[in-house]
Amino acid sequence: MTKRTYIYLIVILVFTVLAAVGIKAMTTDQAEPGSSNDSMSLITETPEEGFQVAISLARKGVTETQSDREVLFELREIYTRDPDALIASSHVIAVHFQTVAAANNYWKGK
Repeated sequence: MTKRTYIYLIVILVFTVLAAVGIKAMTTDQAEPGSSNDSMSLITETPEEGFQVAISLARKGVTETQSDREVLFELREIYTRDPDALIASSHVIAVHFQTVAAANNYWKGK
């Protein structure tokens, strides 16, 4: 298996975990938007706060998927130099942002 194939498999796994984390986060609203606590809310005051929640969900998904910090940092060196992996990471954040936006009724009426 090539490094690129390995990275793509990791991205797919991360995306799957992120979806599960996003569903769990939708049921909680105890923490401030964008906080790094284990429970966070998808409900935010502004789209900017919502984007920070999306980034937090993506980061949480990565660290939950790869709990070995040494491996996590080794892989980071690879995917930060791969434009396809970076685009895939941006896509994961965008999907989370869509979820946050929908949960906030696209911030209409605020």
